[in-house]
Amino acid sequence: MFFFGEIVKRIWGYTLFWFALGMLVMFFVGGGLIGILLIAGALLISYLLFSSCK
Repeated sequence: MFFFGEIVKRIWGYTLFWFALGMLVMFFVGGGLIGILLIAGALLISYLLFSSCK
């Protein structure tokens, strides 16, 4: 299935990484437990998607 192709996984991993970085900035500006969970989830998913490409 094309949606899970190598290039698309890399793009999603890259995008989620920057999303998580933005959430981290939001946390320091003012965030709560939901922000921490979103940051951790986005970083984990982006790492898994980006590193699964060979």
